[in-house]
This record gives sequence, structure tokens and C-alpha cells, in this order.
Amino acid sequence: MPKQANALTWLFLSAVVIVADQITKLLVLERFTLHESLPLLPGFLDLTLAFNEGAAFSFLSDAGGWQRWFFTVLAIVVGTILIVWLKRTARTDWRTALPLSLVVGGAVGNVIDRIRLGHVVDFIDVHYATWSFPA
Repeated sequence: MPKQANALTWLFLSAVVIVADQITKLLVLERFTLHESLPLLPGFLDLTLAFNEGAAFSFLSDAGGWQRWFFTVLAIVVGTILIVWLKRTARTDWRTALPLSLVVGGAVGNVIDRIRLGHVVDFIDVHYATWSFPA
């Protein structure tokens, strides 16, 4: 029985995500000052420049600096595991390959930020009334 092609070709989508991630972050960094906002959908969605030195929702952002390298290494390890998972996934299994490749792209984009800038650049601010999801 012939061996089925694996999903590593989906890493092309990861590369597209990385490029789009870095371009959009560069544009926001060039045009916004820290915490400056531009309403896109008033009352719901703004572009707001924020820096995250921690993990999701700024977890450990004030930990003194060690977290930069911890989260960089963690993202590299998780990204490697996801790439191995893609290698073991059939190319046609898009329900698995699509989300894995998107997560790999986002993780690598954040690793680039952490290495280059010391923090992750965030800028999508979703909110409603008094509720706000962290940028």
C-alpha cells in the first residue's frame, strides 16, 4: 500500500500567516503610539497598540524579564510538536492541518517579536459596553 502524503505542505499557510503577522505589526508600530486606538467598528472593534511581555492576557508580564526567554523556548517547543503532528497527519485531513498550521504561524510570529523586540506586539481590541477582551 503506498504511503499517504503528509500535511507538511500546510506549512505554506504558516508562512503566509507569519508574513501577514509581521507586516501588520510593522504597520501598526509605524503609525500608532503605545495605547493609541483607532475605532474600526465603534463599540466593538478597535486597533489599539499594546505590548505583551508575558503570555496570553499578559500573564507574567511583570515577572522581571526571564519570561521573554521562557515563552520563546516554550513556543519553539510547542511549534516543533505541532510540525511533527502535521508530518503525521494526512495532507487531505484539512480539519487537523488547517488549525495546526495557523497556530504554528502565530507562534512563530510571536517568537520573532520576542527575539527582536522583547515583547509581543498586539493591536486587535475587541470590546462591548463595559466588557473588553485583552488586546
